[in-house]
Amino acid sequence: MQLLNRIHFRNLRGDIFGGLTAAIISLPLALAFGVASGAGPIAGLYGAVIIGLFAALFGGTPTLISEPTGPMTVIMTGVIASMVAKDPDNGLAMGFTVVMLAGVFQILFGIFKLGRYITLMPYSVISGFMSGIGFILVILQIAPLLGEKAPKGGVIGTVTNLPTLLANINPPDLILGGLTIAILFLTPSKLKRFIPPQLIALVVATLISITVFQNVENIARIPEIPAALPELRLPYFTPEEVTTMVVDGVVLGMLGSIDTLLTAVIADSLTRTEHKSDKELIGQGVANLISGLCGGLPGAGATMGTVVNIQTGARTALSGITRALVLLVVVVGAASLAQNIPMSVLAGIALKVGFDILDWSFLKRAHKVSLKGALIMYGVLLLTVFVDLIVAVGVGVFIANILTIERLSKLQSQEVKTITDADDAITLTEKEKALLDEANGRVLLLYLSGPMIFGVSKAIAREHSAMRDADALILDLSDVPMLGVTACLAIENAIKDAVDKGLQVFIVGATGKVKRRLEKFGLSQFLPTDHLLVDRTEALQQAVASIKGYTPNTSNNVAPIDDSPVL
Repeated sequence: MQLLNRIHFRNLRGDIFGGLTAAIISLPLALAFGVASGAGPIAGLYGAVIIGLFAALFGGTPTLISEPTGPMTVIMTGVIASMVAKDPDNGLAMGFTVVMLAGVFQILFGIFKLGRYITLMPYSVISGFMSGIGFILVILQIAPLLGEKAPKGGVIGTVTNLPTLLANINPPDLILGGLTIAILFLTPSKLKRFIPPQLIALVVATLISITVFQNVENIARIPEIPAALPELRLPYFTPEEVTTMVVDGVVLGMLGSIDTLLTAVIADSLTRTEHKSDKELIGQGVANLISGLCGGLPGAGATMGTVVNIQTGARTALSGITRALVLLVVVVGAASLAQNIPMSVLAGIALKVGFDILDWSFLKRAHKVSLKGALIMYGVLLLTVFVDLIVAVGVGVFIANILTIERLSKLQSQEVKTITDADDAITLTEKEKALLDEANGRVLLLYLSGPMIFGVSKAIAREHSAMRDADALILDLSDVPMLGVTACLAIENAIKDAVDKGLQVFIVGATGKVKRRLEKFGLSQFLPTDHLLVDRTEALQQAVASIKGYTPNTSNNVAPIDDSPVL
């Protein structure tokens, strides 16, 4: 595997311009996410620099821009709040340790090549989860937008204290926050092409706060940002919290992986290239591991930054490296300028991000597309907002998979057919129809088609109950590409019952993996070797012969019927 991402200097101008533009977009978002997470604005800046740099160096998507994102910030906010509540002195260090664990898990996901499976999640669950995160991000910005400290208890605490928050609004903060939101929503599309609305809102609202409101002292502003490189933060955990931290690390790593790979697919569609999912996960893991070590927020592939990066001419990972270096210069040389930024302005920027995360397209039409899908989506959304992110995803995936398995089982059950005469249930040759007519209902042909998953076992059991009036049973597996363990046990039970009742049993078309699965179940102890056949016609000939008492004729003509009694 190639160690570094695909970097060359043949598109130098486009990559530098793309990286510079992405850096301009990243700056206000990094500050907003840092403040929203509870780790401070410097944590957002460190995360933007470190994740952007190392994901670009070691990732598998050349044009991907990686940085702290809304969904990752929401998870991190909950982690920090929980850890600080349990251990005020070391809670923040434990939060950054969770970021390191998330990076380690992402590296493991990549090493074990799980990239192709991570995004195999029902869209109704992804939509509900992401919309839930959007609502959380919006709700958490209400207090700072009104010029007040966020109440304890996260979303529940904010909702229950809403009357108090509304009764104690600080008008200057609300005006600045409202102005920020208005700029973000109302900036003309033509202007957005030249300068991101987040930067316009940040500069305009901050200038107003230090000119129009220069004599107002109670405007909440972000704390002073140290203009220095990050200090190393060693992992910290306690035996009591290690399990919680590991679970949080898995959730953070999984969410970051999903967010990144979905963005990588968008980058592929814009550049007509193909990303390397497992390599991308390793790169993201390395980036998050180092970000946690340096006290930075976790991050993932960012859709907006990636799209802007590509649209402004970027084609290699040099753009991501350029963006990270530009932000590093800002952190080291101009961080002190950020201390005049009002908290309500950053809350407005974060609120707009939360609003954009909401899956409005699916929310508006989910009930029209599928009632069950809509119920799953809204259920996951509510669980995400008011209960727990892990519970929401777990319950959503479980229910969605159960419903999917039920639908597949019903479809596959229709492909389990019992044939005793020459009807049109399946396509038979003229010779096979003649043989079934000759058998006069005493040969039972059990036809299976498609992947035999465990939900089909009931259908197999139901159909083989018809063999009480038969003298021979043929199991046709010619059109079965995959045989699950449960379905195989159902077939084994059918064969055992048939043998116990004295029926001659033949298996047709079992090849490859299906044949090996049957052999591992030891079906040879029930059936003679010559009863495992490849051709259905030959199996019908042998079955008819076994009930008529003569040697089958393997020529093209059907053997004459012998009505003499079987001795």
